[in-house]
Amino acid sequence: MTLYAEVECREEEGRAMSLEDGIRPLEAGVRTDLGTGMSYGRYLELDAVLHAQHPKSDPPHPDEMLFIIQHQVTELWLKLTLHELRRARGFLDADALHPALKCLARVKHVQRTLTEQWSVLATLTPTEYAQFRGTLGSSSGFQSAQYRAVEFILGNKNAAMLPVFDSEPAAQRMLAELLAEPTLYDAFLRFLARAGHPVPAEILDRDVTRPWVAHPELIPLFREIYEHGQQPGDGTWGVYEACEDLVDLEDNFQAWRFRHLRTVQRVIGFKSGTGGSSGVAFLRRALDLTFFPELYAVRTEIGA
Repeated sequence: MTLYAEVECREEEGRAMSLEDGIRPLEAGVRTDLGTGMSYGRYLELDAVLHAQHPKSDPPHPDEMLFIIQHQVTELWLKLTLHELRRARGFLDADALHPALKCLARVKHVQRTLTEQWSVLATLTPTEYAQFRGTLGSSSGFQSAQYRAVEFILGNKNAAMLPVFDSEPAAQRMLAELLAEPTLYDAFLRFLARAGHPVPAEILDRDVTRPWVAHPELIPLFREIYEHGQQPGDGTWGVYEACEDLVDLEDNFQAWRFRHLRTVQRVIGFKSGTGGSSGVAFLRRALDLTFFPELYAVRTEIGA
């Protein structure tokens, strides 16, 4: 009998035993003493994570748990997104393009997950949500510091958001730091300049605390990259790929915003938001925001 056949025979015996008594036997090496060493729960600090859901409705509405978990999970994914965007910016500052693109690839997967999550919240009917919506008080997703942080590092900076977090010093410090730091796009343009691309000096020296606005003078640079940078091996393919990754980021972000809008409209219609916004109308205006306008504008020029 071959070694493979012997192993297969033992597996069959194990399966037969399991079927016989309905119990799947543990492998001999599986650790079952969780009292010492690092356990799964301690590593992930699951006591804190799984006991962080505290419905405010009285008596607790069963669907409030969905609402809380949906938003807590979103905040965790936003934390990872911000972590990876900062890493990508750092790699670009060090002229390490390919590791930066790896970070962006991970962010894109997170974005797709975030967008798909809206389908879970959309199972909440208007009647169900209305039964506990009052417990939210004036709390709102508008107050998410991490969402603002992601927008800041992508270029949609707004100093007027800092006073919103006067009562949350740690969040305010995070946003103040990102307000004063270059964006991911700034880092990419500086990388291009060091690589010999003609990025205007006034753009490289811009006030990074200001929101990004379109710079038409960048369009010829990007047109050159798109029209002549698609040859693998000539040293420009990576830059071309980076441009498309940035476009992917923005497309994904807009898809997330749109799915958010549609979910809100499905659940509360055109009511005002709990935080005082106009609700759907407010979310619709956010669709007009753009992070990398030149990478879209160049498409009109290519082939014209």
